Amino acid sequence: MQPDLLRSARAGFLQALPFLLVLVPFSLLFGVVATAAGLDVAQTMGFSVLVLAGASQFSALQLMTDHAPVLIVLASSLAINLRMAMYSASLTPLIGSAPAWQRALVAYVLIDQTYGLAMQRFERYPRLSVPERIAYLFGATPVLCLPWMGFTYVGATAGSLIPAGWPLDFAVPITFFAMIAPMLRTLAHVAAAGVAIVTALLLAGLPSGTNVLVAGPLGMVTGAVVEGWSARRRLRGRG
Repeated sequence: MQPDLLRSARAGFLQALPFLLVLVPFSLLFGVVATAAGLDVAQTMGFSVLVLAGASQFSALQLMTDHAPVLIVLASSLAINLRMAMYSASLTPLIGSAPAWQRALVAYVLIDQTYGLAMQRFERYPRLSVPERIAYLFGATPVLCLPWMGFTYVGATAGSLIPAGWPLDFAVPITFFAMIAPMLRTLAHVAAAGVAIVTALLLAGLPSGTNVLVAGPLGMVTGAVVEGWSARRRLRGRG
């Protein structure tokens, strides 16, 4: 591997390591909850390997536990995971010229953490080449995806050994705080996040995942409007 690609891959690997503090308990929790809900180890692992999306996995599991119709389970999971379409749209200008097999692999391993890390890195170093960006994503992937699968298995097979009083669900909010906080560097970022959060909370009573589908685009539109306003203000200041 070329030195610049190796450097990018190493940066992705190292910068992803702190997320293990939340990914490990989160994946353990899914393994425990899934087997407690009646899934066997193979079915539980199928969730984590094929779906590879914690939020929708928990949502689907809850609906299955409530004996919801299959179509409702699928629709809810799809609604929650549609945020990945927004992630993909924002990454396309940055890695869209990469070979098809690389883009396909990125699509599979694209989770909230890899996206958050990648966008921070690409914004901080805008002159990175497409191969360097891909190398960064591939460097972070083993740290973020393999432990999710591995510790799901641990939770599914040894869940009964984990004390019931351990608050493993703390990992969910901490993960998202850790991803979002470093990205709130401008007024546009703060406005987008604020509108998305408020909208999601106000629409929390809608069917699972629907509030996120509304909040995400509203947040992006708000960010774009504020960024345009800020750019015009800077131009007037220079004039």
